[in-house]
Amino acid sequence: MLAAAGLAAVVGPIATGVLFAPAARAQSRPTFEVASVKPSNSDASSSGIHTGHGRLDANNVTLKRCVMSAYGVGPHQVFGGPDWMESDRFEITAKADQPTGGDDDLMLMLQSLLAERFHLVVRRETRTIPALVLEVAKNGPKLEKAEAGEPGTNTSTSNTSRFIDAHNTSMELFAKVLARQMELPVVNETGLEGVFNFKLQWSPHSQSVEGVSIFTAIQEQLGLRLHSRKAPVEILVIEHVEKPSEN
Repeated sequence: MLAAAGLAAVVGPIATGVLFAPAARAQSRPTFEVASVKPSNSDASSSGIHTGHGRLDANNVTLKRCVMSAYGVGPHQVFGGPDWMESDRFEITAKADQPTGGDDDLMLMLQSLLAERFHLVVRRETRTIPALVLEVAKNGPKLEKAEAGEPGTNTSTSNTSRFIDAHNTSMELFAKVLARQMELPVVNETGLEGVFNFKLQWSPHSQSVEGVSIFTAIQEQLGLRLHSRKAPVEILVIEHVEKPSEN
């Protein structure tokens, strides 16, 4: 977690951004019909957020992880906030009043939930910073074209592996999901239109003998590639947040 004093040194002078406050956005964002937020009692090393059919289940997750999902940013794109955002873990179950149009709608609902239960206020800005660019590999993509349907991406993490199971997912959404797992932001430049079904699994530890790095996995399993370059990237600044009461 970056201290407030270190923020300016990293992102430069703060420009006027878009402020996302609970009151300001309450009427324009959809909300879940029912939702439960509780501290996690699990001592497991794994965690994840699963979505589908108007439902969201977050297991053993930090608030920072939820913010990343809700706003489509990676860990390197979230600045400010108290230390407990990265240490305290929660169990979140939420359901819409009917099936939604997919993850985009559910993430807007998650934004509303975080504003209501955690009193979260954020500001968005854009900075040109080092990033990973997602492109099609030399031999072409290895992706299953999907029919129209509800999009969704389920992610799971542990000490030894990372896993993404995507269905009806665009490359733009995939880049956002992947950014949450990487040390740099991910920018989609594949040029691939439409939605796809695919699975991606890799090891976060390059020293693992049996593990596969993300760079190798994404090329061998999906026919895509990642390379580093500076690019305009969205930054999220935490303006205010509070610990929730159990409910």
